[in-house]
Amino acid sequence: MVGVEQWAEIRRLYFVKRLSIKEIVRRTGHGRNTIRRALRSGEPPKYRRLPRPSKLDPFRDEIHRLLRADPRLPGTRVRELLCEQGYAGSKTILDDYLREVRPLFLPRPRTFQRTSYRPGALLQFDLWEPSSEIAVGAGQTRRGYVVVACLPYSRAGAGTLVFSKEAPDLLYGIGRCLVRLGGLPETLVWDREGALHAGGGRPTEPFAAFCGQLGLGWRFLEARDPQSKGVVERLQGYLETSFEPGRRFANELDFQEQLDRWFAERANLRFHRTLRCRPADRLAEELTVMRPLPERMPDADRRHVTRVAPDPYVRVDSNDYSLDPRLVGRRVELRVSQREILAVCLDTGELACRHARSFARHRTLTALEHARALRKLRGAPSEPEVETRPLAHYDQLIPA
Repeated sequence: MVGVEQWAEIRRLYFVKRLSIKEIVRRTGHGRNTIRRALRSGEPPKYRRLPRPSKLDPFRDEIHRLLRADPRLPGTRVRELLCEQGYAGSKTILDDYLREVRPLFLPRPRTFQRTSYRPGALLQFDLWEPSSEIAVGAGQTRRGYVVVACLPYSRAGAGTLVFSKEAPDLLYGIGRCLVRLGGLPETLVWDREGALHAGGGRPTEPFAAFCGQLGLGWRFLEARDPQSKGVVERLQGYLETSFEPGRRFANELDFQEQLDRWFAERANLRFHRTLRCRPADRLAEELTVMRPLPERMPDADRRHVTRVAPDPYVRVDSNDYSLDPRLVGRRVELRVSQREILAVCLDTGELACRHARSFARHRTLTALEHARALRKLRGAPSEPEVETRPLAHYDQLIPA
């Protein structure tokens, strides 16, 4: 039998050099019949080994029966059952055969189609939970979530830190991401987040009101279908491997600042292998077809009306914030945003309180003017006045 190189040389001499079979025999030393077989064969020669019977052959029907009953039956258990019937073959032979035939009995796997996106058509959202809790001051940490947004066409992203999955926090995160990206898409894509999805593909009232004010559409994905928002899922994976490792955050404001800077200087400026360009470059193109942001984003703050109690404090997220004690008994509207707690008297519009919001737990925050007003109303003696002398008097007492 001739090798592949010899077979090719014989055909070259005959078809290219136009040599006779007799001359090829003289040059190569092979017999005439060997030369003729090489010329008749259109495929290179290959070594073919006759198949030998396998120890598994008598048990193939039994294997098919077991897999038909339970397609996911472990290979170890299949071998145990076959050994009871006299199987004496190796584990490797059985595992190789199971690997080949098991897909024939499993449910048909789902197939996917590559998707192309129009500029400004979709904005995908997801919630990412950092692996470590976020420092929130007062020596405390708290579990946080990041509302992550990604435009599928440009792959440009943005993120907003929140501390709950309630509708006001998620809507605040959505609005802030829209502002960071700089335009309005046609449709917001979410999975079935409880605060936004009311069931059956319908939005909750707060989410519908938010989208209606901005003129946006919405789309809720089927349960357990992360592939339908794979763009933002991959961005979330990039957050886990590029943003979070090795970073320290002083508080929630520092976390948000570092996150914004990472998106602006890293994620949106990197060279994207799929796009073959930077997301920021495509974002500039995408913004030309997206609608501009409104002058004022929809209000996502929590609001409720309460009456100022004799103990003039109001509780928000386990913290007590002081109110003006001179307004005891009157109704005030409380507005809770991500940055401050604001209360205004309903009948006169007087300011009842303005506090910076604290995300630490179980704290009592009292404004100095409220403490002084309460002390005065209770008839407590006023604070002692401390004389403030000019520094020149101390210079005279202490020699240089």
